[in-house]
Amino acid sequence: MADFETDYLIIGAGAVGMAFADTLLDETDAHITFVDRHAKPGGHWNDAYSFVALHQPSAFYGVNSTQLGPQEKDTVGLNKGYYSLATGSEVAAYYENVMARRFLPSGRVSYFPLSEYLGDGKLESILSGKRSTIAIRKKTVDATYYGTSVPSTHTPKFEIAEGVRLVPPNALPQLWQTPDAVPSQFVILGAGKTAMDVGVWLQQAGVDPAAIIWVRPRDTWMLNRGKTQPGIEFFDDTIGGQADIMDALAKAEDADDLFARLEKAGVMLRLDLDVWPTMFHYPTISEGEVEILRRIENIVRMGHVRRIEPGRMVFDGGEVETAGDALFIDCTATAVERRPVVPQFQGDRITLQMIRVPQPAFSAALTAFIEAHYDDDATKNSLGQPVPLPDGIDTFPRANLVNMMNQFQWSQRPELQEWMIKARLDGFGKTIAAVSQADSAKQATLKRFRDNAQAAIANLPKLIAQEANEQAKADAA
Repeated sequence: MADFETDYLIIGAGAVGMAFADTLLDETDAHITFVDRHAKPGGHWNDAYSFVALHQPSAFYGVNSTQLGPQEKDTVGLNKGYYSLATGSEVAAYYENVMARRFLPSGRVSYFPLSEYLGDGKLESILSGKRSTIAIRKKTVDATYYGTSVPSTHTPKFEIAEGVRLVPPNALPQLWQTPDAVPSQFVILGAGKTAMDVGVWLQQAGVDPAAIIWVRPRDTWMLNRGKTQPGIEFFDDTIGGQADIMDALAKAEDADDLFARLEKAGVMLRLDLDVWPTMFHYPTISEGEVEILRRIENIVRMGHVRRIEPGRMVFDGGEVETAGDALFIDCTATAVERRPVVPQFQGDRITLQMIRVPQPAFSAALTAFIEAHYDDDATKNSLGQPVPLPDGIDTFPRANLVNMMNQFQWSQRPELQEWMIKARLDGFGKTIAAVSQADSAKQATLKRFRDNAQAAIANLPKLIAQEANEQAKADAA
């Protein structure tokens, strides 16, 4: 006999699993059980570096029922004038509070931390080795499909010679404890948002940018945070920015032209105006952060590092000298792996993926609503088509097309529209709903958005076909 029973077994108590469970609690009377390796809820936020913060406003993150942080604008710092970004410690505390104050007191949630799910309803305590069996009445929910990793938990893919000082970003704030060992040079490995955070933090902590080497295998495009703000006061920038994106998607001749148009509209930013980025993973950044990062002039663009040794880095195409006491900072973890999309709903299993990028929490919450209100997998999958996550800029059009197709499907369901307008995690919907019919300027922006979206739908297949042709050539080579 089983030791426990539940309706939904959720593997992973991170941002995705928590958002799914929160909406399922509101929309059903189901019992939910979490199994998670961490000692506390919050997933990778338990392992993140202390100076991490959200990329986008807190309004778009967390669980739907519970506000994350104060809904106010920052008055100082690089995010000044924009809505606040919860810090990593705030996010971790938030998830702990949601579990302790909302989920567990409901009487419909069980939580097994420090436990490994073995499959077939079996789990094992990581500390004691004790095994238990859970009878799953309805479905198993995989909230770990993307394999989220952070520098402190991943294994580097390059060789590390003896005597090299390689640390994750987590170690940087502790350098005050060993002042005699502070290096003369800092080497940032990686080109993503973690590396950007490190570059900003080092300079704000007093490091001369001339003492920083930054290894950037590929430069990346970044979303301008000024174009992602919730609330009617930011309507022109946010909704106007969405209209600009649709306009670019409608008129672009190819991927390069698309990003050139987005940059001209102020939607996309890049660090080096002399280098054309080829990567896009949805990092969101302020123009103030870009200004600081541009002070780092020693940029290495020789691909991925293969080996680091005291005094040098080895690449496929050559070597680069470093200071003998250089501190290498590993920012090469893949936050979200680019895995093939699979149907979210498959019988007694749900595989959570993003159905609107870049919003994992909203996607999980909406997927739970779909699970609660529709009967068959075909309908559910038509409403929750996973978006293929872009990597190179040529894959961005495909992600936008699926985003738009999902949005159209949702617009045909009044019950979905009603939920989305009220949803805390869908800030744009509330902003649009708040526009008065008498406000001719804002209505004109909405019309421009709708007209451009229709034109974008017509042009996107051409851009996607170009990507497919390029991929076929690459495969053939």
